[in-house]
Amino acid sequence: MQLDERFRIFRPGDVVIDLGASPGGWTQVAAEKVGSGGLVIAVDMKPIEPVEGAVTVKGDARSQVTQDRIRALLPRGKADVIISDMAPNISGAYGLDHARSVELAGMAMKYAELFLRQGGNIVVKVFDGDMARDFFLGIGERFSMAKRHSPKASRKTSSEIYMVGKGMR
Repeated sequence: MQLDERFRIFRPGDVVIDLGASPGGWTQVAAEKVGSGGLVIAVDMKPIEPVEGAVTVKGDARSQVTQDRIRALLPRGKADVIISDMAPNISGAYGLDHARSVELAGMAMKYAELFLRQGGNIVVKVFDGDMARDFFLGIGERFSMAKRHSPKASRKTSSEIYMVGKGMR
């Protein structure tokens, strides 16, 4: 909610793809923000509790089968917003965990190329580190506005950072 208050990511009626949706916190926020005229497609390999205004897709975001299921659910063939809270299983080796988080963030950017309408928005969580800079520069190249943000709701000791892109070119 803090990210939406600051960057106005969602609008009533938006179609949202929520990657890494389990347990469903972002899904609930997005469904509330887009209202009854919108749709949230929540995707995760883990089960997701049902949320009014959302459709859940249990599957691996990297899978063509999962991508085809999402494509079939998009009412206009494109989404207005993509949010990604995907995170790797933590190994304890920060460099490896960081690299895996950036790889998952790259998957979210692939979704933007496949499914996000021109002018759409993206929010992607990554573990901050040396690879995050280049990833952020890529957002700046593809979106009219790019910002890095760590909301107050994040733990002070967390390396998680959210990267926001508005207005896909």
